[in-house]
Amino acid sequence: MRTIYVGRKPVHAYVAAVLRAMQDGDREVEIIARGNAMRTAIDTAEICRRRNGKIAGMLPEEMINNGVEISTEEIDVEGSTRVLSSIRIVLEGIGEMPDNSEE
Repeated sequence: MRTIYVGRKPVHAYVAAVLRAMQDGDREVEIIARGNAMRTAIDTAEICRRRNGKIAGMLPEEMINNGVEISTEEIDVEGSTRVLSSIRIVLEGIGEMPDNSEE
């Protein structure tokens, strides 16, 4: 299972990372994010699951959400402790990937 950490890049960068993982043979991917990046992680998972757009359209025939975990983490920052929410989404690709060799 490949892990993709979500940060400040645009959503399509993470969708492309999921596609690369699937093309490399990792049919199960976990998307992990903390704090403000959680929205991007959720958007990434939903775009992949719905196979919405040109990049996501190259994913396997069926994308299944195999679970979502939410939690909080305590992080020491400059002598104080911050509490950050985090999310972990597991996606699985099932079926054949479209053949885009003619493009």
